[in-house]
Amino acid sequence: MPASYAYLGPEGTFTEVALRTLPEAATRELVPMVSVPAALDAVRSGEAEAAFVPIENSVEGGITTTLDELVAGEPLMIYREVLLSITFALLVRPGTKLSEVKTVTAHPAAQPQVRNWLKDNLPDAVWESAASNADGARLVQEGRYDAAFAGEFAAARYGLEALETGIHDAENAQTRFVLVGRPARPAAPTGADKTSVVLWQRDDHPGALRDLLGEFAVRGINLMLLQSRPTGAGIGNYCFCIDAEGHISDRRVAEALMGLKRICLQVRFLGSYPRADIRPGDARALRPGTSDDEFVSAADWVARCQDGRF
Repeated sequence: MPASYAYLGPEGTFTEVALRTLPEAATRELVPMVSVPAALDAVRSGEAEAAFVPIENSVEGGITTTLDELVAGEPLMIYREVLLSITFALLVRPGTKLSEVKTVTAHPAAQPQVRNWLKDNLPDAVWESAASNADGARLVQEGRYDAAFAGEFAAARYGLEALETGIHDAENAQTRFVLVGRPARPAAPTGADKTSVVLWQRDDHPGALRDLLGEFAVRGINLMLLQSRPTGAGIGNYCFCIDAEGHISDRRVAEALMGLKRICLQVRFLGSYPRADIRPGDARALRPGTSDDEFVSAADWVARCQDGRF
């Protein structure tokens, strides 16, 4: 039996479409799961080799369900990411007219991406959240709702028709998906990589967040995501989910992580993996003083000073 990849199902989700862009997906059994936690738990239990889940969209930022699952529980690691352009279709049972749509459904992350369209076209429609956009389509098929926002490709799968297509409030909206597995050695650096971590402050004091971010700034590391999430320990207690440019094998990134390990209560490494938005040859030039060669040269200089050879 082939190894399996769990993903946010059911069949016909944007997650499935993005997953099938990975070459290795053709050699895996793709198993739809009812939720992001269920997909990640399948990896933790050993039922699946990896899980493929949404983690961020360009309209609302981080997908909190995914971030919270990666923050808590048995550690997991990100190995790949995929970007998918997102536009929605309004799926209905055949013959339904727009004036007959009184209830609509979709995944909660879809609502901010179609809010203005709803206001302009279905101002009185009642919104109910579904476990996924494809699950919303299934619920429309069953008669639970009048319409669902989902990918147009899901219409045939659920016997529906697209009443409207190309729905989006923001031009060029994208969702980022990640392939998550059990912890192991990260893949070799490509020259266009991303490192993800979760940070917990040791204590709350003025400038605490600045101290954390300073470990990246002084080493010329650009941040691509910074999102706070409650720890559950009370109001005002947060951890920080961060995506940074670079790979853990880069000297500047490794030194930043060492600095964070010294000053943080806890650091969770979520992986170093290739970026999906650029090719290695298009990566931005490093700031002067932040290349591996310059870090090695600086370390050699300190060693010479210690030996009296400066």
